This record gives sequence, C-alpha cells and structure tokens, in this order.
Amino acid sequence: MTGASRGIGRAAALALASAGAHVLALARTVGGLEELDDAIRAAGGGASLIPADLTEFETVDQLGPALSRRFHKLDILVLNAGALGELAPIPDISPKAFKRAFDTNVEANWRLLRTLDPLLRASGSARVLVMTSKIGGEAARPFWGAYAASKAALEMLAKTYAEETRQAGVRVALIDPGAMRTRMRAEAMPGENPDILPDPSEIAPLILSAASPSYDGAAERMRRAAH
Repeated sequence: MTGASRGIGRAAALALASAGAHVLALARTVGGLEELDDAIRAAGGGASLIPADLTEFETVDQLGPALSRRFHKLDILVLNAGALGELAPIPDISPKAFKRAFDTNVEANWRLLRTLDPLLRASGSARVLVMTSKIGGEAARPFWGAYAASKAALEMLAKTYAEETRQAGVRVALIDPGAMRTRMRAEAMPGENPDILPDPSEIAPLILSAASPSYDGAAERMRRAAH
C-alpha cells in the first residue's frame, strides 16, 4: 500500500486490515504511518511500516528483494500514492513539476510492479489496485496536463501488466474514487468547501470489492456506487 499515511491510502489500509490483511504500509511521513499503525492495532489488525520516498528509485528497486526475505508472496498491491504536478497551461508547466508528476505517478509504479512481480505471481491470485481518475484517461481538462498525461500513462501500464499476468492469476483494477476530502483535492481546488465531499473512508467497499477473490477483471475501471 503506497501513500498509506493519509487520505484514501489510509482509508484503504484500514479497510484491508479490518478484513484480515496484514498491511505493508508505505509512505514518506513517519508520524502518519505510526498513527495508522496505532489505528490498525487498536482494531485488532497488524501492519508493517515502510517509510520511503517513491521517487528515490534505488530504494524502490530494493523493496521486492527486502520483502521476499520476510514474505513468500504478496496477495494485494494498492498503488495509491500520486502527485498533482502543477495546474497550469501546458506551455507554463515547469519541467520540475512535470518530472515530479511522471516520477511519482508512472516511473515509481513501474518500478514497484517490476520489483514486486515475483511476489505477486507467487500468490497465484494477487490483486493489483491502481488509483486513477476521470481526468487520467477519460476526459481532458484545461490546466491538468501533467497530472492527466501521467495518469493516462499509468492506466496503460496497468492494462498491459494485466494482460501479461492474467495466466499467473493476477487481476488488476483501476480505481476511480471521484472527488473526496483529501489533501490533493484541497490543493487542486482551494476554494472548494471540503464539507461537501465524501470522507475517504467511503472508499472502503470499493477497495474490498476489487481486492476480493471474486474480482476477475483486467484493469477495469471501478467507481464508488455514488460516483
């Protein structure tokens, strides 16, 4: 689980832990991870914390070998962490912001799939959940170029991985949560009243559905019932 310390990632981690999963929680914020760990343990679950920055690619590349020394397989992978980039006309997007969006939203996830692939295949029935949005593959919106292009690339990466691993029992889902009360949403829409948005905890049923043995899709787009 990436981006597990807050928002949708935290809500997904709590939902999976409540369903009996031992959560491997990865995020940059140590304090947030510790608070998540406390909440999971208070509910009777278990977690292992992985403080890391996904744009430190050498660290990401070592994640698979490190986990394989402790775990024999990985049943669920949630690729949740993301970067907004910079909301600006395409000619005005800074190279640094554009690179940050693609480093976080595309390359980091490619490297995660690459390093964790043996553990996912060892499961025999792994589920990979990839967070996306309508802007990332269905509808272009002015000023969202860096985010939208990176999410569109991530979606195609996920679809390709789904085709390559289907015979190994891996199933991939594209999770489109819609607008939710998260820090990224507040950054993108600073004038919006957050009280009108659903709490990230409302993502739980969708996460559990996509992670369940009954899900048999190949990078299908899944949305909340009310979205």
